[in-house]
Amino acid sequence: MADRRRTFGPVVLLGLAGATLAAVGGNQQAVTGAASSPRLTLTFDGSMPLVTALALVALASWGVLLVTRGRVRRVMAVLGTLAAGGALVAAVVAYPQVSDDLRDQLDQLGIDGADIGPTAWYWAALVGTVPALAAGVLATLWCRAWPEMGRKYDAPTAPVTTSEAPPEEQSSLDLWKAMDEGRDPTAADPE
Repeated sequence: MADRRRTFGPVVLLGLAGATLAAVGGNQQAVTGAASSPRLTLTFDGSMPLVTALALVALASWGVLLVTRGRVRRVMAVLGTLAAGGALVAAVVAYPQVSDDLRDQLDQLGIDGADIGPTAWYWAALVGTVPALAAGVLATLWCRAWPEMGRKYDAPTAPVTTSEAPPEEQSSLDLWKAMDEGRDPTAADPE
């Protein structure tokens, strides 16, 4: 049990780093092309929005996982795992699609035989999804043993006390407290 508690920090950092790398990489240019005749180097706005969106879902699930406990924590770990897995699949599938889009645009310009390849951002997005997925799986398995945020951060659950004095005799502070608690201090108490 103590060994699992020590995995909390490294797994969370791995998940955050992987999902961040995937989100940033998915939002950048995925492919680049160069043509020899005419001599031309092209930049193509071929980002991978689905990879970015799923990586951001994985990031958000880590944020919620940090402040929850119990079943909600486990559900968020599963959600983060699914999002990271989806981002991995989307990154693998996106490269041929984005490459074909660039080839189509080059064909419309009359440029044949362009050398098209992935950019470093594509590889960053693809590589980032792997640790995000691994961390999500580990979080799903181990989150029950991880430390949780203390109950002192929960909303107060003290019983609501009503003042027996009429509103004219209550202090301003008592009236404001009643309103904060959702009571109308001027309403007559039902008897």
